[in-house]
Amino acid sequence: MKIPKRIEPLVEEGLVDEVICQLMSGKEAMVYVVRCGHDIRCAKVYKEAGTRSFRKSVHYTEGRKVKNSRRTRAMEKGTRYGRQAKEDAWQSVEVDSLCRLAAAGVRVPQPYNFFEGVLLMELVTDGNGDAAPRLNDLVPTTERAREYHRTLIRQVVRMLHAGIVHGDLSEYNVLAGSAGLVIIDLPQAIDAAGNNSARSILLRDMDNLAAYFGRFDPELLTNDYGREIWSLYQRGQLRPDIALTGRVVEHSRNNADVVDVMQVMDIVLKKEAAWQRYKREMRG
Repeated sequence: MKIPKRIEPLVEEGLVDEVICQLMSGKEAMVYVVRCGHDIRCAKVYKEAGTRSFRKSVHYTEGRKVKNSRRTRAMEKGTRYGRQAKEDAWQSVEVDSLCRLAAAGVRVPQPYNFFEGVLLMELVTDGNGDAAPRLNDLVPTTERAREYHRTLIRQVVRMLHAGIVHGDLSEYNVLAGSAGLVIIDLPQAIDAAGNNSARSILLRDMDNLAAYFGRFDPELLTNDYGREIWSLYQRGQLRPDIALTGRVVEHSRNNADVVDVMQVMDIVLKKEAAWQRYKREMRG
């Protein structure tokens, strides 16, 4: 395959020897299968900000720290240098998150190098050595859906315990590898402690999982792991090995939290929609 222009610098630096094929094109990047010496890896080429379809970056960049004060000022002013600095920061988040999550025991692809806006990382494969499919490409049995759901709930707990919320977790961002499920695509990962939208984004991630797996096991639509996990995190009681119930024990409040009520209503409506879709599929 002809070497894409964005990967040419990696070839010149000796980081990549051959581009085998294009694996996928997503909303924020294109992924290629490459050969690095004797190893077969992935090369994730991030799209420029103007061509990315992932637009809601303001909700994800809140709370991200930039050590260089000059870069911080430039980013705030929106200068040309500042825009490039913001783009560099966006891209480097995935590398940082992958390293932090791997150290926390979360199953994510191993990063190897990040150069000129291209991330070299582990190619997750299936039992035949081919690129692993996404969950969206599978039709699991009821029992397998429950198993996958339990696994991802534990991974979300480990992620939040490490201070990270995925931000776009769904069946499209989980691979079914030969050694188990692997969570991918983390450039929009957020800092749980420094982002005011962390709770709502976590709940949305969890709702995405419930809606997907609920298609194969409707009982999963009745659980509320998202609010339970966040409640434990807020109270400083979240641990990687904590036993979850899928229920939330409400604590007394003097005033009603309208935002919380609206978010819960939104989750209920989405789960009901997933349940109705499941019934239609069963009848069809």
